[in-house]
Amino acid sequence: MTTRTPAYPLFDADNHLYETEEAFTKYLPAQFKGAIRYVQVEGRTKIAIRGQISEYIPNPTFEVVARPGAQEEYFRVGNPEGKSYREIVGKPMRSIPAFRDPAARLALMDEQGIERTLMFPTLASLLEERMSDDPELSHIVIHALNEWLLETWSFNYQDRIFPTPVITLPIVDKAIEELNWVVEHGAKVVLIRPAPVPGYQGSRSFGLPEFDPFWARVVETGVLVALHSSDSGYARYADDWSDNKREYLPFQPDVFRMISQWRPIEDSVAALICHGALSRFPELKIAVVENGASWVAPLIKTLQSVYKKYPQQFLENPVDVLRRNINISPFWEEDMAELSNLLGVERVLFGSDFPHPEGLADPVSYVDELENLSEADKAKIMGGNLSRLILG
Repeated sequence: MTTRTPAYPLFDADNHLYETEEAFTKYLPAQFKGAIRYVQVEGRTKIAIRGQISEYIPNPTFEVVARPGAQEEYFRVGNPEGKSYREIVGKPMRSIPAFRDPAARLALMDEQGIERTLMFPTLASLLEERMSDDPELSHIVIHALNEWLLETWSFNYQDRIFPTPVITLPIVDKAIEELNWVVEHGAKVVLIRPAPVPGYQGSRSFGLPEFDPFWARVVETGVLVALHSSDSGYARYADDWSDNKREYLPFQPDVFRMISQWRPIEDSVAALICHGALSRFPELKIAVVENGASWVAPLIKTLQSVYKKYPQQFLENPVDVLRRNINISPFWEEDMAELSNLLGVERVLFGSDFPHPEGLADPVSYVDELENLSEADKAKIMGGNLSRLILG
């Protein structure tokens, strides 16, 4: 239950559902059924992508999950006792219907005092990286996921829950086809992985003119593009510094990887700016979710420096582009007043990351972190800004 009722409607930019085992398999065409499997390993269910067992999520069935907000104290004061991740997270819980079903989730939102929310998948963040060498398969698997998401959650549940279908970009025509399909079925927001786009001839930036037909269609539809934290593939670069070659494992902390963990989103935003996509399509609406904001000030400083030296390589001032097109949902423990000064308060979005352990157990408590802001600015951050982006 919420601990308070603010005087303004709350629109949470970062809620999550937990997928069922059929999320990736139910709508897969028969000839691709082996691409995604759930297998038993020493009595535990694991997900296997194209025959490779992944440890990305320890329990991909989500029958048992970490408690919402289990890491609040860790993010608030740190870890002076040097506890392990398991000790920090503590005793898990069994999934409740609200993590799997939109009607139950809506009832929980009423208890929490949340008017509306974006709803992101959880396990889906592992898919694209593990199929990066097979663009055709990526599009097939992602569409199968979106069909399940539409059937189970819809793309707009009672104008209050807005699930985020995934758009993968390797084949531009297929990305446009998928975008058209999800919009026809009610999508107001789409999820795109902040990472280089794999293709038949290697990876490339989604800010390049090759992707202009896709971005043009995004503008025509008016959908919001959410760049949510995912497996960006950067683990392979970190591996060059490591003696432990492995897939990206977000729940097995690695301090070296933590140093550069926000590099994917910084590069993604920089690519959209430097490669001109946001200048060619100034009406594009981008929301950066669950990537924090610690990278924003350094990026602004770098853009200012590069623009000073090579203004002719930009279509317009890159910092102005950042402040016009990019909306950011910072972590609750970050300085929202500082971010508001950097971007403008209209670009800051409340996101609780509920029900993940690194989020907030009581999403409304996010407002407590805005004590240095006026009531009018709090209303914008806690719901007004996202309502403008989604509802117009």
